Amino acid sequence: MQNKKETTGDLAVKDVKEKNNSNERKYRSNNRPNNKKGKKTESVKISFLGGLNEVGKNITLIEYENDMFLIDCGLAFPDQDMPGVDLVLPDFTYIERNADKIRGILITHGHEDHIGGLAYLLKIMKIPVYGTRLTIGLIEGKLKEHRILDKSILNVVKPGDHVKLGKFDVEMIHVNHSIPDALAFAIRCGAGTIVHTGDFKIDSTPIDGDIINLSRFAQIGEEGVLCLMSDSTNAERPGYTESEKKVGESFELLFKKAGNRRIVVATFASNIHRVQQIMDVAKGLGRKVAIIGRSLENVVSISKELGYLNIPEGLLIPIDMINRYTPEDVVLITTGSQGEPMSALSRMAFSDHRKVAIGPNDYVIISATPIPGNEKMVNRVINELMKLGAQVVYEKMYEVHVSGHACQEELKLMMGLTKPKYFIPVHGEQKHLAKHAMLAETMGIDKKNIVVPDIGKKFELSSKGIKSAGSVPAGRVFVDGYGVGDVGSIVLRDRKHLAQDGLIIIVATIDNASGQILAGPDVVSRGFVYVRESEALMEEARGVAQGALDFCVDNGIREWSTIKTKLRDEVSHLLYERTKRSPMILPIIMEV
Repeated sequence: MQNKKETTGDLAVKDVKEKNNSNERKYRSNNRPNNKKGKKTESVKISFLGGLNEVGKNITLIEYENDMFLIDCGLAFPDQDMPGVDLVLPDFTYIERNADKIRGILITHGHEDHIGGLAYLLKIMKIPVYGTRLTIGLIEGKLKEHRILDKSILNVVKPGDHVKLGKFDVEMIHVNHSIPDALAFAIRCGAGTIVHTGDFKIDSTPIDGDIINLSRFAQIGEEGVLCLMSDSTNAERPGYTESEKKVGESFELLFKKAGNRRIVVATFASNIHRVQQIMDVAKGLGRKVAIIGRSLENVVSISKELGYLNIPEGLLIPIDMINRYTPEDVVLITTGSQGEPMSALSRMAFSDHRKVAIGPNDYVIISATPIPGNEKMVNRVINELMKLGAQVVYEKMYEVHVSGHACQEELKLMMGLTKPKYFIPVHGEQKHLAKHAMLAETMGIDKKNIVVPDIGKKFELSSKGIKSAGSVPAGRVFVDGYGVGDVGSIVLRDRKHLAQDGLIIIVATIDNASGQILAGPDVVSRGFVYVRESEALMEEARGVAQGALDFCVDNGIREWSTIKTKLRDEVSHLLYERTKRSPMILPIIMEV
């Protein structure tokens, strides 16, 4: 599989070593104003379809003349106010509308918020996808699940390669992140050069030994950069992000402190460097390692196959065999570091896991920081684990997690190296974007050349200025089971209503000829009150419903919609007056 993918990638890209000199000459003047009289100033447009003012769902569309391409195609996980929703996708309307102009999709790295929506887009339209070996390997697994791998065009690229997408030339640049094989892009067209950092940090001692290519950013900065689009996730944090190796040192200390207890480590499935360090420390202490969690098993399998994980022979054991070993001989690596309700760690915490029971002899390390909004779920899992007697170590107590995103000094260094004319902060909530914009001002970038974008906004950039180019369709598409997009705001509103106040069903049968009531009305309650303890209220509601039906009969009202509205209004008024609750009221009228 490895050789096959490399061959595909080689066909799709041009080697930077052969092309660098000509590229530099060709694009050196791209970002300088063209003063020749009569020549039109060229512009490039950027549309933000996701990843702004939200965590996840990263997708950006870049447009020059009749050519367009996408950067990333991620998903987001549902909030607590999205009952029943499994996943949240970007709105692909604008992409579908311009299908004949889309030349490809460039993927920065293999995290779910950057690749998770890809399968859903590729089901709609056929677009070439470009990513590094590991990223493409992870994408292949997803496309296989969706049964569209054979119909997809996947191209492997590596740092230094150039990809030609219509009139765009895109150079791949290596960056450090919490997953290997992450990329930034230098995007060149007639309007100038745009640098998109992807998710990055500056790690001088990375686990794989491959440091971010700062010299290339500096070279591109000397050539001239029209615009920098930079990761804003940690824009509020001063200083520098710690190296991933710091976590390995903490693991060594904590594993020794665990003594004779079984060790359970929860981390992000995609953090391969973290998994490698856990395995290395476990091997050093003579412990066996078991992997728990489907997503983690998939990532470990793909990473091992592609050579990104070095797993010594005999270190891994199946989860079914853990009870054959004493607790001091086992390390469990699991998912659920964000407190996800269906994750392995959550099921362990609530004694709902079929193969692992947590007890006083367990030493649990949560090696992650809660994503904004997940703090309550993470704390709930920690509390439940402690109730079972386990000792729990989490990020605030020890250095068991470092971020994969750049802090303020690294963000400023990126600006200093690339020296952009325009600056657009990306990837983050409003507070992150605004703080990053303030940092850009301190670096000497003119305030009028800094734009804080929002989802659904399009901007036009040229040597003469940056301006709004209007709005594009953008938003959220919900996935619920097999359904994609069939759950909208009205359905969610009804689900919230049902969850908050319950349901009252009123059933009546009416004679088709005379309009007289033949049966009912019967009042059924679900999730509103416990009927056995509220019989008087239910009887009163039935009486009000009877009165409403009698009114309709006496006044010759035969339209179902009018009868239902009358029933709904009268019963709703009574129930709110008696309980200060507003259940959903569903009248069912049958004619015989």
